This record gives sequence, structure tokens and C-alpha cells, in this order.
Amino acid sequence: MAALEIHQIPVWDDNYVYLARDPETGSTAVVDPADAEPVLAAARAKGWSITHILNTHHHPDHVGGNLEIKQATGCTIVGPRADAARIPGIDLQVGDGDTYKMGSAEAKVFDVPGHTRGHIAYWFADSDALFCGDTLFALGCGRLFEGTPAQMWTSLGKFRALPASTRVYCAHEYTQANARFAVTVDPENATLAARSAKIDRLRAEGRPTVPSTIAEELATNPFLRADDAGVAAAVGMSGADPVAVFAEVRGRKDRF
Repeated sequence: MAALEIHQIPVWDDNYVYLARDPETGSTAVVDPADAEPVLAAARAKGWSITHILNTHHHPDHVGGNLEIKQATGCTIVGPRADAARIPGIDLQVGDGDTYKMGSAEAKVFDVPGHTRGHIAYWFADSDALFCGDTLFALGCGRLFEGTPAQMWTSLGKFRALPASTRVYCAHEYTQANARFAVTVDPENATLAARSAKIDRLRAEGRPTVPSTIAEELATNPFLRADDAGVAAAVGMSGADPVAVFAEVRGRKDRF
């Protein structure tokens, strides 16, 4: 099975929308379209025909282009069963443990509540690609608008268990700001310091920092490292339960 061809589309101030094409069948998904026009333009430029929209959650900067793209292409909109009422134009509802085939490409679906109550993610194992919306960011995680620290820690645990080579296609270019925070709660992490310097160079050149990999996130993302003794010590919580440490780190980021 050929790997997905993935094209990243920067929109608005810091959003990323993705086109993911199965080269065997030509089936092409838009992941979390904030805005229709740049997505349709990118698909035209590449000669790709949009057949699907894959939504991770209901926020307007992830579903804003749904109806216009569906009207223009007749595509099928796939989204979270747990939040179907808030997904414009949804045709197919999916949830934890489901698989969804787009052409010959197959995604495993995870329920990953925390940022919102109905958030899902799509993992294309054969393409080493995770579309995680706003649950996981490069060096960060989503704010807890509708969920609890325990829910989010459990959700992130599903990503921690994925192969290290998995590429993390998150939905925002927040990495530089996340790095500035991360070094305050993981100050002895030399790998993080080196990654932060690299991120500064990339952004100075106007280049994206996304995708990252699960390996990079496990080594440097404090929100995946709440069970690490160094992170716990840095926030004054040595020996505490990881959920409590995660909650403290998330709270500090909210106030940072």
C-alpha cells in the first residue's frame, strides 16, 4: 500500500489544513478545513479531487469550510460520533476503535477528549501519519475547554503508545511559543534546549515546524512527560500522580 501524499496548507494566522491523497485510488481528504477557498485552490493547483473531509472537532477554525467544500465537490464529511450535532454537514460518524477507509488508505480512530468533549484523531498507520487536531501540538497540547486533566492525560496516552516514527500533523503553528514555555518546566532537558534553538531558526526563515514525530514529542513535550521525574521536580511535585503534574503544567501554560 502506497503512503498518503500529504500537502500542508497554512491558513489564517496559524492554522494548518491538510490535503491527504491516496495515490492508489486518487481519493483525497481535507483534514479540518478552516476555510474553503484556499483548500479548493490548493486542490486545483495539484490536480487532486477532494472526496472526503475528516473533522477532528467542532471548533469553527476546523469546520468553517465544510459546507462550501461539500457543495463544490460532493465530498463525504466524516467526524466524531460524540459531537456529531456540532459538525456541519456530517455524513458519517466515527469513534474510538473504528477504522475508516479512504480509498485504499485506512485510518484508526481514537476518541481523545479534553480540548473538547467529542474530539477524535485519525492515525494512518501505513503512512506513519497522525492527524490529531488540537489535542496534541508540537511541544504542546490543547487547552481544556470541555474536558478534565485526567481525560486529556488519558487521550495523550493513546498517542504516547504510537510508533516513534509517527508524524504528528497538528492543526496549529504554536511551536515557538510552546518551546518558550516548555523550557520553564523541563529546564534540564538538553534535547529540548536543542530543539527550541532549531525551532527559532526555522521560524526566522519562515519555515514550518510541523509535522514533528512522536519520538520528538516523547523526548521534549512536557505535556507527554508528566510522569517524568525531572518535570515533576521542576514544578515542585516530585512523586505526585502524573495527572496532578499534568494539571499543574497545563495551568502554568494557561497563565504563561
